[in-house]
Amino acid sequence: MYGNFIDNLRLFTRGGSGGMGYPRLGGEGGKGGDVWVVAHNKMTLKQLKDKYPQKRFVAGEGANSRVSALKGSKGKDCEIPVPVGISVTDENGKIIGELNKEKDRLLVAEGGLGGKLLTNFLPLKGQKRVIHLDLKLMADIGLVGFPNAGKSSLLSQISHAKPAIADYAFTTLKPELGKIMYNDFKQISVADLPGLIEGAHMNKGMGHKFLKHIERTRQLLFVVDISGFQLSSQTQYRTAFETIILLTKELELYKEELQTKPALLAVNKMDLPDAQDKFRVLMNQLQNPKDFLHLFEKNMIPERTIEFQHIIPISAITREGIDELKNCIRKSLDEHANWENDAYHKKQLLNLQISNTVSYSETPSKNTVTSPRMDN
Repeated sequence: MYGNFIDNLRLFTRGGSGGMGYPRLGGEGGKGGDVWVVAHNKMTLKQLKDKYPQKRFVAGEGANSRVSALKGSKGKDCEIPVPVGISVTDENGKIIGELNKEKDRLLVAEGGLGGKLLTNFLPLKGQKRVIHLDLKLMADIGLVGFPNAGKSSLLSQISHAKPAIADYAFTTLKPELGKIMYNDFKQISVADLPGLIEGAHMNKGMGHKFLKHIERTRQLLFVVDISGFQLSSQTQYRTAFETIILLTKELELYKEELQTKPALLAVNKMDLPDAQDKFRVLMNQLQNPKDFLHLFEKNMIPERTIEFQHIIPISAITREGIDELKNCIRKSLDEHANWENDAYHKKQLLNLQISNTVSYSETPSKNTVTSPRMDN
């Protein structure tokens, strides 16, 4: 289903040309049609590409002015259907806008003006623009971890996804998406992203491709192997704590904002011998990270360590802790959604108060009102 997953597309767009004016009678030609990008819940970039393989979108031309219709009619608009959660940029990477909910619309190429006196009755051509569509939010939760941390096994346990699982380092070479289903039918989407490696911010391994996907998840779920990690016999062995610090550093070096996302930590492979002892050591290190940072080279220490909302010991093999993890994921998302909602309402209220203050202060009267009030 996600085999040929597409997360960005380059399209050519052009607004329609205007219509001819009518010099003798001062008639104006119609304006050319505009090109709009419109968000639809059921749409994917793959469907868009399959439906319009040419990737060219041109709006209709404005009608010429004529005796029976001195003002020519406007050309037909062209609408490009895209999925929700799209960021639209121009050829230079400048953001034109974002479409974050169903039916959001964004003007990407304007039609040309019709011919009139000002233009010597000659019409203008429509705006030409190459645009890039980038999928922003891919999933509620993004799994972050070095190869072999057990992310694919975990995804198959908590969701309906069937990722490829093997003993070699890079099983996941493209995003795998799964959905956690809850008893009350709530669904939470989870993306397992290609394994990070040290140096990913410098585009080693899957590098930026991976890190770009991380930006598109609401929250991060770090998955680490309690017994640590070693990519190959040539690379250094890392403990679970070192792994967390290095993952944090990779995210920071790519984009600092990634560290402000709410994060959870799943400590995997708790079925291994000595796992309980190692887990106690890890918890001590996570509670007092400053005491252990001297063990790292300077350039490996992140500016700020990540505060995990929940730390859950699990085993993707025996299913230990899996239900607890599902509950924590849901709790964390719900809490954050409430917080975002409150922040949004506070901002709206503040804007309302500011606009009221401004409008009333221009005409002072005895009954000046500076805060919003509901009149019955």
